Amino acid sequence: MKKILAFAGSNSSTSINKQLASYAAGEIPNTDVTVLDLNDFELPMYGSDYENEHGIPKAAHDFLEHIKSADGIVVSLAEHNGAYAAVFKNSYDWMSRIDGKLWNEKPMLLMATSPGARGGQTVLGIASATFPRMGAKLISTFSLPGFHDNFSKDGISDLALRATFENALTAFEEAL
Repeated sequence: MKKILAFAGSNSSTSINKQLASYAAGEIPNTDVTVLDLNDFELPMYGSDYENEHGIPKAAHDFLEHIKSADGIVVSLAEHNGAYAAVFKNSYDWMSRIDGKLWNEKPMLLMATSPGARGGQTVLGIASATFPRMGAKLISTFSLPGFHDNFSKDGISDLALRATFENALTAFEEAL
């Protein structure tokens, strides 16, 4: 059975990106899904002075071990002011100090959502450009605009968006 790691690039207790990542991972049959919460990996703000004095925190090593033990990664990024949420960027920075190719060539479904009409497309573009340089085997991407209008407990309600999502999910599933 394939092991899927899912998480959001957010620390919100009501994260819409965590809802989307969890939903997507749960749609892949015959897999063992682990959903992580960035709140469970408390890390100090990255800085070289801190690293030189204290080393790399255990939480960064623990998160990276989850990545390494997975067969595939589903991540949905929150967009804050057109970029990564600070909590995600900080985790990303710490893990990259352990392994510059931190995604370990794992197949990845990269997503973003927001309440707005662009659905986190700016952060999705940033990650799509940089994650492969950091060892991501980027299989497919998906942006869900208008989260509250287009997502419910039953999944993606808009038929065109659902079809786009299903195509991205199928490509990811086939890459596992």
